[in-house]
Amino acid sequence: MALQFPNFDPIMVSFGPFEIFGHSFEPALRWYGFMYLIGFVAAMVLLNRKADRSNGVWSREQVSDLLFYSFLGVIVGGRIGYVLVYHFDYFLADPLYLFKITEGGMSFHGGLVGVILAMLFIAVKQKRSFWAVSDIVAPVVPIGLGAGRIGNFINGELWGRVTDVPWGMVFPSGGPLPRHPSQLYQFALEGVALFLLLYWFSKRTQKPGAVSGMFLLGYGLFRCVAEAVRQPDAQMGFYWGGLTMGQLLSIPMVLFGLYLIFRHSKQVAATSSVKGKQ
Repeated sequence: MALQFPNFDPIMVSFGPFEIFGHSFEPALRWYGFMYLIGFVAAMVLLNRKADRSNGVWSREQVSDLLFYSFLGVIVGGRIGYVLVYHFDYFLADPLYLFKITEGGMSFHGGLVGVILAMLFIAVKQKRSFWAVSDIVAPVVPIGLGAGRIGNFINGELWGRVTDVPWGMVFPSGGPLPRHPSQLYQFALEGVALFLLLYWFSKRTQKPGAVSGMFLLGYGLFRCVAEAVRQPDAQMGFYWGGLTMGQLLSIPMVLFGLYLIFRHSKQVAATSSVKGKQ
């Protein structure tokens, strides 16, 4: 009585086929790429609204630069992170595998490093503190994360472990047994819940780095929860105590997120104490 995976076509629109110099190819827009586009457009709309309400602190042109380099960081960092962490053997056998994006493979943690580097560049270029940049970016990131998980679901990839829950689903590439639709869990946690959490938290603090810390904490925890039912990559398997690579990479995010939040809480307490003595 398990649910059957809907027969989605991962290709949204196909163009061609074309033939150039004797080589035939058929460019296409895939749902996964379209989901990235949705996340980018949504981030642009929200950040432009923030810029319009910032009383000149941010301009739309500055937001445009931030989005461009951040998106570049996601793509480049995500791909490099995936290849080096999850398929380094492929890279050693064929270094050009790094550029075979059509074969799939993106890593959130690699993309995060890419975005951090992009934000550092923007902070220097626009003469801002790093936290001023990261705190404005963090609340919009879950939109792209959630959209990406829907793309994973449409592709029928990154499914969960075998289960007997009523909503277990049989995926074509996952064998005959029902599995957790972990892509939808991650959409709900990393996309919807994290967005609402950051929206709520950003309205209640103005302390530099605190919103960024809450993003790291929230994502790290939600990812660890989802990984508990997600099937680990076959070439990676489990590590110490049954942890997955996704959990191992997320634990430092949780710890650093807590550090940022409580560091600024201590600063607020210290400032209040000094003002009270005055």
